Amino acid sequence: MKKYTTTSEYIKDIPPQAQARVDDIRAILGKLLPDAEEVISYNMPAYKQYGKVIVYYAAYKAHLGFYPTNTPITEFAAALTKYKTSKGAIQFPLDKPLPKGLIKKIVQYRVAQVKPIATSPKGR
Repeated sequence: MKKYTTTSEYIKDIPPQAQARVDDIRAILGKLLPDAEEVISYNMPAYKQYGKVIVYYAAYKAHLGFYPTNTPITEFAAALTKYKTSKGAIQFPLDKPLPKGLIKKIVQYRVAQVKPIATSPKGR
């Protein structure tokens, strides 16, 4: 398996049918997380802020994997019923628009979850 060091490298190798969704998620996350750093973590693109990864994503042939960690999956379970989920992942089908409002809520939740830890004396 190829090891990526930048998001640009990753994007060059994604399935062509996933390109539009990757462009969409990057635009959404870039707007929601203007102070975050776009990184590669676990060989996937991710957005890091306060020294912690807020969310990861990955492109597949039929879906975009969105990885906000496990707590938001539980917290937003009622809103996620039409998506395939697992402990820490949500699958957004490539043939459907991304749920921007839901993604925004999840990202805001993650930022609130990470910020207190990162800004506390123990979190530094």
